[in-house]
Amino acid sequence: MSRHTKIVATLGPASSDPQVLERMVHAGVDVVRMNFSHGKAEDHIARANAIREASALVGRPVGILADLQGPKIRIGKFADGRITLERDAAFILDARCEMGNAQRVGLDYKDLPKDVKPGDVLLLDDGRLKLTVQKVIGHEIHTAVKVGGELSNNKGINRQGGGLTAPALTAKDMDDIRTAAQIGVDFVAVSFPKSAADMYMARQLMRAAGGGDALLIAKIERTEAVANLEEILDASDGIMVARGDLAVEVGDAAVPALQKKMLRAARDRNKLTITATQMMESMITSPVPTRAEVSDVANAVLDGTDAVMLSAETASGKFPVEVVEAMSRVCLEAEKSNEVTLDREVLNRVFTRIDQSIAMAAMWTAYHLNVKAIASLTQTGSTALWMSRLNCGVPIYALTPEVRARNQMTLYREVYPLLMSQTHQDRDVLLWEAEQILLDQGVVEYGDLIVLTIGEPIGASGGTNTLKIVRVGDHQAPNAYA
Repeated sequence: MSRHTKIVATLGPASSDPQVLERMVHAGVDVVRMNFSHGKAEDHIARANAIREASALVGRPVGILADLQGPKIRIGKFADGRITLERDAAFILDARCEMGNAQRVGLDYKDLPKDVKPGDVLLLDDGRLKLTVQKVIGHEIHTAVKVGGELSNNKGINRQGGGLTAPALTAKDMDDIRTAAQIGVDFVAVSFPKSAADMYMARQLMRAAGGGDALLIAKIERTEAVANLEEILDASDGIMVARGDLAVEVGDAAVPALQKKMLRAARDRNKLTITATQMMESMITSPVPTRAEVSDVANAVLDGTDAVMLSAETASGKFPVEVVEAMSRVCLEAEKSNEVTLDREVLNRVFTRIDQSIAMAAMWTAYHLNVKAIASLTQTGSTALWMSRLNCGVPIYALTPEVRARNQMTLYREVYPLLMSQTHQDRDVLLWEAEQILLDQGVVEYGDLIVLTIGEPIGASGGTNTLKIVRVGDHQAPNAYA
């Protein structure tokens, strides 16, 4: 049985060995994430080459996502590496402090004192420690510890409720965008965007660097991003529900409902979705997930996410292959109970484009005729994307001559991308070739019904205008193959 939901796995020390990478691809990784918060340009280039080699060896396409660090607002370092803060203790965040101690620590983000006022609550280390701002004196933020604990170097800072003014794209991000363009990544994830303007800037920078074909994923992890979700969606190709920093800013109890809202809004706008953070975190050290993690992954699948993401589990965990296998099993099981709501959803939509209308007609026909597969001959993947926004229970095989389009479609739920030469300009020849590819892949048998979509003139982007229903084997090879 083919899995509909895609798996994104983060690369790191635990997944750098070529044999481990190959086993991870075998286990079901669809997209790899390169975390630009760690490593140098040459490290990312080497990992991109390694995953492409593993993909070729296994014979499965794997997309590459570059995840920009963004303005991660952090404290500085301590002379002894770490301290322990006691409840009600006084503690100073000092923008000019070079080496911290039990009384004060420095700040990577020097403008933080301008962003806060007395009464603000600052959350450190993903919310594990809580400080209340007492007063701000120049470059110093004087706080009282409300929730204490151990605090070590370079931990992140969030303000409860959001509102920090740090720009979404830093100088480091701009350098990393050039590296991502050099690698030829398929997706770029922008961290901490607050508005559509942040996404437009990232797109302009990618185009200037020569990577303009990459799809942009907005990571929703700020309070402002939730408020501006619709405009961010319109400026992006997809979103990542980044539940770590988001939970710190809006409160952990608010995240499950926000996740459902964001996934639904993205699918309604034909955008991609990734659900991330702590999905199977226990498997960093354990060979099996907890029951709560299994439920979390299954719920994301039932919410309609395109992909579920692994972070430290595959980057630095002990079981990078086993966690992919476990996640794949959970996705497959959850998909068995996915409700098909195609009739209701199609009837409530208005189509203004011919190619989008053909995509929806193909889904409707496939569902009601109980066909074995949909074959979409596509240049850019747009038709396959529209099909993947609705669940009709029929697998979508997207056949394209473009390597970039094939790799980007690795993130589309229920879409299985395949390369097809499309050297002929004859429609009947191409449709017969598509039929043969599905036979060779073992996804259809002689006598099965399939739905095919194609555009004329052949090879034109956005030109899907034809739908054909065929029974496999009913037609002889066209003259070109006779």
